[in-house]
Amino acid sequence: MTAHNGRFDPPPAADVASMDVGSSAGVGPSARDRPASADRGLDAGDRSSAANSSSTVSSPSAANPSSGVNSSSASDRPATAGRGPTPEELRAAEEDRAVEQALALVGRQSSGEPRPARRPQSADQSHFMDSGSSGQPNSTDRPHPTERSESTSQFPPPNQSADRPHGRDRHRRAAPWREARALAARSGRNAPARVRRLPLDQALGHVLAEPLVALTDLPSFDTSAMDGWVVTGPGPWTIREVEGAGKEKGSGDRGVGPHPGQDLGILAGHSTPAALPDGDAVRIATGARIPADANAVIRSEHAHVDETKRLLHAKQRVLPGQDIRPRGQECRSGDQLLPAGALVTPAVLGLAAAAGYDELVTVPRPRVDVLVLGDELLTSGLPHDGLIRDALGPMIGPWVRALGAEVSAPQRLGDDAAALRRALTTSDADLVITTGGTASGPVDHVHPVLAEIGAELLVDGVAVRPGHPMLLARLRTEGSDVGPYLVGLPGNPLAAVSGLLTLAEPLLRGLAGLAPETPYRVVVRDEVHGHPHDTRLVPVVHSTGSTGDSVGYLGDAGTGGGAEHVIPLHYNGPAMLRGIAAADGLAVVPPGGVRSGTEVEILDLPWASATPWTEGCFT
Repeated sequence: MTAHNGRFDPPPAADVASMDVGSSAGVGPSARDRPASADRGLDAGDRSSAANSSSTVSSPSAANPSSGVNSSSASDRPATAGRGPTPEELRAAEEDRAVEQALALVGRQSSGEPRPARRPQSADQSHFMDSGSSGQPNSTDRPHPTERSESTSQFPPPNQSADRPHGRDRHRRAAPWREARALAARSGRNAPARVRRLPLDQALGHVLAEPLVALTDLPSFDTSAMDGWVVTGPGPWTIREVEGAGKEKGSGDRGVGPHPGQDLGILAGHSTPAALPDGDAVRIATGARIPADANAVIRSEHAHVDETKRLLHAKQRVLPGQDIRPRGQECRSGDQLLPAGALVTPAVLGLAAAAGYDELVTVPRPRVDVLVLGDELLTSGLPHDGLIRDALGPMIGPWVRALGAEVSAPQRLGDDAAALRRALTTSDADLVITTGGTASGPVDHVHPVLAEIGAELLVDGVAVRPGHPMLLARLRTEGSDVGPYLVGLPGNPLAAVSGLLTLAEPLLRGLAGLAPETPYRVVVRDEVHGHPHDTRLVPVVHSTGSTGDSVGYLGDAGTGGGAEHVIPLHYNGPAMLRGIAAADGLAVVPPGGVRSGTEVEILDLPWASATPWTEGCFT
């Protein structure tokens, strides 16, 4: 479909048919059946994703304004050679075609400068529009395979724009997804270390900056593991009372415990009891210190008291050391209980208290500023007059907080380059997250401002869908050569989620002192279409239920029906949040997609528990 005098002429019928790739993978109607902005959610609030996609799409009218619409019909075009297009190629072609339309509608095409020649294609790619195609799947101006050397030589040099790379050149330099994520994690780990001592009641959720080492033996003395009788030597044993232990009060209930008027025996929290002579028995409570020379504890329910003879008989065989917790059973003083980098959970607080700690040395939580960009965003009410609701402002802060960071209230800067520069150069946070403005549109200010303040671009675009315009930079603030990190998120909501999990999450884990998460893989129930060249992140939900109507969906995986698997969710377009709202993870789909029964890597969402999987909450 091509732009002509502010409108779009539909492609020939044969091309429209090739664009409709089906809705089972979450793809809606073809580009002809709906406006480009609706096709991928590319409205006024999504400049980042749409404009950066211009790096992969060029308009025929931009290349030659006087050329108008390519008038060759389907019958005039050369017949295609080799195989037909794969579903993922058709999906990518539809995406590129829709993005091109959106860019033309909002006037963000090239300013008229001659564009580079299109990338050559092999014969078996003749149906697929690559990143340089015009929108006509079989356009006659596409280079023939025999023109490969001539076409390739017409590309501009990679450093065409040192400050702000544009178009295809910038997309070609997009970092592979795994490399970008690994670089973000290394950047966090390489940040200068900081520590803070916190009392136990303030340390929850922080990370240990140094190992937790036991300050005492646990337990610190031999203790009774049960209520009952502590004995020495063989039985039966003579019952003796503990001097000064006091008497039991009650109404006369004669169970297995002390009777009214009987002594309470040795209680927890009291001083060291006297040594117990051989052949004697004394009542003892759980946690109480064991007298010297005692060799066993008999539980109350396993003992019989002959009150006439004041003798204690065991109902079962008594083993030496039974129901006694010896000193140092759990740890000895100086033992390492937890390594540095461990997350302080409620259980860790309990362990630290038991081991003798009043405060812990922790890594401070990373501080994050959130900058929401865009004049078209509303904070309340329904969309109207070209204005849309801000979905990212309410989402980013809680999401980052769930990752363990301290987040300031969102700052809404609109499309104001001066305000953005001021916010970036005065921030005292560890990380600044921006939403939108990372592409090349007329009001996309992130790249120009970063260049102006001398920021170091670490990642400028990632080969992932959605979210490829994301970026990672190191800022310079007033009075310092080293400032916060910056993660620039695309404006499309699901693309922004992709940026959070690709760059922000591993960076924050490093800044917080946490070790990288260990990747894991799970079988995917359904076939998932992929992008021909880029990694794709798809919302999924875990399940261990029955396979339902998907007979044999596990294919050759051999895990059988009812095994743990993930189910891909619909509504996974870059502007959509409906799928991710029902998900508990994102599947990492390699280029080309995966078949049913294939194992895929899973990125857990921060609020999703690892096990057990509970599909009922999400579907």
